[in-house]
Order: sequence, then structure tokens, then C-alpha cells
Amino acid sequence: MTKEEITHRVETALDSIRPYLEADGGNVRILELSSDNILKLEFVGACGNCPMSTMTFKAGVEEAIKRAVPEIKNIEVVNLTTA
Repeated sequence: MTKEEITHRVETALDSIRPYLEADGGNVRILELSSDNILKLEFVGACGNCPMSTMTFKAGVEEAIKRAVPEIKNIEVVNLTTA
């Protein structure tokens, strides 16, 4: 599977949860997908500085991506806020 195909599948997975993020004034974007399938994301808008962003990531974003794209080995969020 090509990097472009994996990125498209990740975007599709993110699209499934974006309405919930957008309802709270936030979103998430892909920064990078490395050749060894390490995904780097960035929370934007309200999600970028929300104290609940760790829970949002674990229960929402990470779960959706890993379910849809099991090829992803690890997911890093560059601006994850820890409570």
C-alpha cells in the first residue's frame, strides 16, 4: 500500500470524528506520515489547548485511526495538552 493510500485512509478515519471536534471549535490535521508508518498529527483550534485533548486523542482520534488503518504503527500529536 502506498503512502498516499494510507494517508487517504487516515483522512477518511479523521473525517468520521471531525464533526465532534468541530462542534467544540477544534480539528486535527496530518503533519507527516513517515516511511515506517509513524503518523504525526496536530490539534488545531480549541483542541490545540484543551485540557481534555489527551482523552479526545486516546478515545476518539487514535481509536478511529487504528481501527481504520492498522498499518499505522504509532501516532504522535505534536501539541497534545496534558492536564
